[in-house]
Amino acid sequence: MDDFKVFYDDKEDILYLARKGEEAEVVEISPGVNMELDSKGNLIGVELFKASHMFKDVLKPMGEKLQIA
Repeated sequence: MDDFKVFYDDKEDILYLARKGEEAEVVEISPGVNMELDSKGNLIGVELFKASHMFKDVLKPMGEKLQIA
């Protein structure tokens, strides 16, 4: 996972983890969670839709801790 980069599209509310590679297949593993695979079946990306909603229980406490620090 060291070579994965994290991107967030706040307009679309999508959190995306990606590494270099050409997408050959997208597999929906859960509603709002997609895995992108290359032609050899290697994981090259993960898309998390409605990310702010999905991580609301993590983001709120994290935001509170950041304001205190």
